[in-house]
Amino acid sequence: MSILKRMMVAVSVATVWTKPESPRPMDELALKYPAEIREWLGHMTLEDKLDLCLENRVQTQILYGSCVLVVEEMVREGKGWSKVLIPQQETRKDDLGYPGWVPSCQLVGEAKALVDTKRAEVISDKAWLYKNSTERLIELSYLTSLPVLGETKEWVKVLTPEGEGYLKADDIRLIDGPLAPKDGETHTGRGIVEQGRRFLNLPYLWGGMSSFGYDCSGFAYALHRYFGILIPRDASDQAKQGTLVDKEQLEPGDLLFFAHEDGKGAIHHVGIYAGDNQMIHSPETIKCIEIVDLSTFKLAKEHCVSRRYWE
Repeated sequence: MSILKRMMVAVSVATVWTKPESPRPMDELALKYPAEIREWLGHMTLEDKLDLCLENRVQTQILYGSCVLVVEEMVREGKGWSKVLIPQQETRKDDLGYPGWVPSCQLVGEAKALVDTKRAEVISDKAWLYKNSTERLIELSYLTSLPVLGETKEWVKVLTPEGEGYLKADDIRLIDGPLAPKDGETHTGRGIVEQGRRFLNLPYLWGGMSSFGYDCSGFAYALHRYFGILIPRDASDQAKQGTLVDKEQLEPGDLLFFAHEDGKGAIHHVGIYAGDNQMIHSPETIKCIEIVDLSTFKLAKEHCVSRRYWE
């Protein structure tokens, strides 16, 4: 597959659709530039959110400033669309990254030679990007990462897909390169669980990859990325890598996978072992991120394999 160009995401969260015809009229808020992700989610009923999954409308999401590979472009009903591959989201669907379609208006040309520079990464649940000390520009998700241009005690100047901006120093951490280094002094598995607790009661979102809403594997992906660990995007792929862990050897931070047919069929869910026979996970559209007791969890009989990525 030939790459037409490299681009950057220019909206807070770009939703990646299965096909250009996948969005419904109510999804226009998510297709705009700038995208109105909070308003889009607030506008949908439970049935609307279920439909995203049941009709397989959404594949994944990408955060502001992330790079994508454009491999195809088209116009549908007057709107430009780009088929993209997302290199940072590993998948068996394509060796170059997760595939799907985004509105072309949500992409801008890539800023070159900045991938390995110092970066400001959002570690607050959400953070505002500012034009100056008083004017807000865009609300960003947890783990949005942008190159650093300068620092003061209160502010960090960053390079955005559209120019310069500012983040409050209290909302970010500074890292060298695209991923945070592993902290050798912290038990990473327990750290993954503690990061997850921050998002308790956040509503599930099919395809969700931001702190506005996660799906089960997106939640696991984000918590590992916080600790500088890139894992595959989907649960079915996550279950094939990492270190195999016996049930008796589980530690906090290990991933638990669940499959249809009492664990013998296709994998459809992932959670994070939290210790004491508990699991934290983003369960399903009708629920929010929660901690459950595995002895009474409704999918307990479907537990098929456990994997560890944090060692």
